[in-house]
Amino acid sequence: MRLLHTADWHLGRTLEGRSRLEEQQQFLDELVQIAEEERVDAIIMAGDVFDTVNPPAAAEQMFYDGMARLSDRGRRPVIAIAGNHDHPDRLAASSPLSGNLGITLVGLPTTQLYSYGIERTQEKLNICALPYPSESRLKEVLSDTGEELHLRNQYDNWVGQYFNRMTEWFDPQAVNIAMSHLYVAGSNESDSERPVHIGGAYTVAAETLPQKAQYVALGHLHRPQNVKRAKTAARYSGSPLSYSFSEAGHTKSVTIVDLAPGKEASIREIPLTCGHPLMVYHANGVADVHQWLDEVCPSKAWVDLSITVKDSIAMEDIQAIRKAHKGIIHIKPAFEGTREPETSVQKNLPIDELFKTFYKRQTGGGVPDENVLSLFLELISDEDEERSAAE
Repeated sequence: MRLLHTADWHLGRTLEGRSRLEEQQQFLDELVQIAEEERVDAIIMAGDVFDTVNPPAAAEQMFYDGMARLSDRGRRPVIAIAGNHDHPDRLAASSPLSGNLGITLVGLPTTQLYSYGIERTQEKLNICALPYPSESRLKEVLSDTGEELHLRNQYDNWVGQYFNRMTEWFDPQAVNIAMSHLYVAGSNESDSERPVHIGGAYTVAAETLPQKAQYVALGHLHRPQNVKRAKTAARYSGSPLSYSFSEAGHTKSVTIVDLAPGKEASIREIPLTCGHPLMVYHANGVADVHQWLDEVCPSKAWVDLSITVKDSIAMEDIQAIRKAHKGIIHIKPAFEGTREPETSVQKNLPIDELFKTFYKRQTGGGVPDENVLSLFLELISDEDEERSAAE
């Protein structure tokens, strides 16, 4: 049988306030096309359907419509689990309706083994599905010492015991896989996974993943990658779109897995073409920016721009750059020369010199113009007058 593994859709997520809904719809359209062209028998979505626990209505509508299309109105099994960004109860709330279309939505960890009959191959598919297992969602206190290392060990032990217990129900005459939304130690993350959710105490060892599973479909990390040191085939499918500029230039993909009872998994990537590219460019002056925008930069790219300048970038230049390309997210000055070592500031320096030193450090070498300096001195004077009046 053939499975399609995907994860980390983050429907509703923005890029510095810019909507990505159009790109996310493009992804779902492409995913449906891949499922049809590859004759996929079942689809595995390993968590983070949405970007927040309270997603916008447009994102929810996109999800429901996409899942119905992926299931081919009940002819193709689809299973999705909650990730750390999803509200587990909200994700599973529509199960009474989605179940009629062959769609399984799992919000919280359960002791149920999910089984499906694959019509094309006349085989059975068993799935051990573990949604994101935090202490609050498990309603368990795994460690009362307050020590991160102890909690990490207890967490790893809990996950290992769960997989061992659930995989005892695997059938050697069936295809048996596991899926979860976890951080596996030693994996490569990117900036778009918010740091509070990555690593730390909620980390498992690669060896903890269930050896009895023929394949472990993982979500949580946005870079597609196989899990090293796992005792079976295990993989993060990655996110379908680049969600931070640290992912600029990365190829996004979904994973196709061919399986048969008792056989090793055959894994391959299918690159995705959806979404606008994220581009990082370091320009040598404002003129270089316009030349690059005209000759190189795609019209629909999202751009993180830094410009080497001698002084601060004029407001009219910033406005002209933003007018020239709608996808400019950041415009950052990079001042010529190297920063001077930060030494202690002498307290007997005049206030204007102190401000110039502060400004230079904060901007990486910039020099405040007369207007900025005058405004600062005016504010300082007003504050002194108010203090004197109060005294």
